[in-house]
Amino acid sequence: MKRKLLEVLLLLGLLCAVLCGCKDGSAAKTPEDGQTSGSNEPAAQPAETRANEITVGIAQDLDESLDPHKVVAAGTKEVMFNVFEGLMKPTPEGDLIPAVAESYEVSDDQLVYTFTIREGITFHNGDPVTAGDVVYSITRCIDPADPGVFRIDALETVVHVTNVDERTVQVRLKEPNTEFLSYLTLAILPAQYDQQDTAPVGTGPFKYVSRAAQDNIVLERYEDYWGEPAYLDKVTFKIIENADSILMSLQSGAVDIFAHLTSTQVAQLGEEFHIEEGTMNLVQAMYLNNAEAPFDDVRVRQALCYAIDRQQILDLAFDGYGSLIGSSMYPAFGKYFDDSLTNYYTHDVERAKALLADAGYPDGFAMTITVPSNYQPHIDTAQVIVEQLKQVGIRAEILPVTWESWLNDTYVGRQFQATVVGVDASTMTARALLERFVSTTGNNFINYNNAEYDALFQQAITAKDDAAQTAAYKQAEANLTENAANVYIQDLADLVAVRKGLEGLRFYPIYVLDLSGVRYTA
Repeated sequence: MKRKLLEVLLLLGLLCAVLCGCKDGSAAKTPEDGQTSGSNEPAAQPAETRANEITVGIAQDLDESLDPHKVVAAGTKEVMFNVFEGLMKPTPEGDLIPAVAESYEVSDDQLVYTFTIREGITFHNGDPVTAGDVVYSITRCIDPADPGVFRIDALETVVHVTNVDERTVQVRLKEPNTEFLSYLTLAILPAQYDQQDTAPVGTGPFKYVSRAAQDNIVLERYEDYWGEPAYLDKVTFKIIENADSILMSLQSGAVDIFAHLTSTQVAQLGEEFHIEEGTMNLVQAMYLNNAEAPFDDVRVRQALCYAIDRQQILDLAFDGYGSLIGSSMYPAFGKYFDDSLTNYYTHDVERAKALLADAGYPDGFAMTITVPSNYQPHIDTAQVIVEQLKQVGIRAEILPVTWESWLNDTYVGRQFQATVVGVDASTMTARALLERFVSTTGNNFINYNNAEYDALFQQAITAKDDAAQTAAYKQAEANLTENAANVYIQDLADLVAVRKGLEGLRFYPIYVLDLSGVRYTA
């Protein structure tokens, strides 16, 4: 019903009237109970006959390669978090704890890190994890011999990695790096194994079993896991790219958990589910191709920022859920998040028109917003943006594409004008979110080219103390905002439908889906 209302409002062009009546959606809300009785759905299995397994719906297929050092898509990292671990791993609280490593020591000059590998830890193929495997995994990401492996620029400070003995690894740095441990969450892989692309092997609580392209990925509990074992015997990730099929799959009993739902979808679920609420830990924005006219003009980009009413997007498309942001940093990053940037641009139609006229577009222009069609929240956001831009004379058209097309053509190929998506952080570092806008960085998909930004980023990553680094990162964020690199919108609320009888889902400050704690209550 809410979606119908939104569609009617959009079609009738009544956004201005709606704006006047919008309430502040910043207050915390509780999803409404579903309206359906669910009486036609299959009854829950008795505990004594139910298999100890679940099916989790996901909106996209995984990357072609499952090698964690080659993965591009956040959705692939989200799933494979259950399979791979590094020397260190993040906690739901945002801390770093030893994983493959049992312990570590840092020299007084903070240049030498010594890691002791857990005794008896094994890979999913049964092979023991050795210091040689750790050296291989780290050096593989410093200077990749395999062209498919992504180089981790943050590891450029490493002088060498040495296996002191079978259980001891020593890493020497050129200079102290306050973020270094965060990058040692990179997956530790067996050095003598060459099937990671199609049959990945890690050390996590679940092991990979099989994959059917465009259909499913199957994981099973790893019985010899070094830590607290997973509760479930088996997890099947079911790929459901058609947004209209998500509710059907949940209500039919085919899927037990589905993350990243919209409030409209949540409202239509029956009593068979409870809703877990967190944040997606994404920077949702209308990302702009800064190398393509008219978006190569800062005045045009700033006009877009003034033309967009972000609170109205939250109210209309998300029932007020979500946290407004003003730059490429989301609130879970704590000290790095600069809330003063959140309202740097206020909704101002006249100012937007003036900037467009000054840039030579007094009558606006036509543009295309590319959106991956399997992500309903981004489609919903784009729909509201299209109507808002009409008020300043900009004629925007949504181009829905498949996830594969978005990844290959928009993200990698940079063939787009604007796109509405969410960008994640692979590690709990400000660098992970901000490095992509350095002019020389390979994943700078918006083609941002700003010498001051490049200098600020370099200042941040070479800072000798935490306070100086934090200050430099915040200045870099301000640079993105002031130059309107993108039209920043929100950190999306993460509404997760969990079938009743299941518990233990945990949220993290980064974009992952940890199923190791999920279990049946009876």
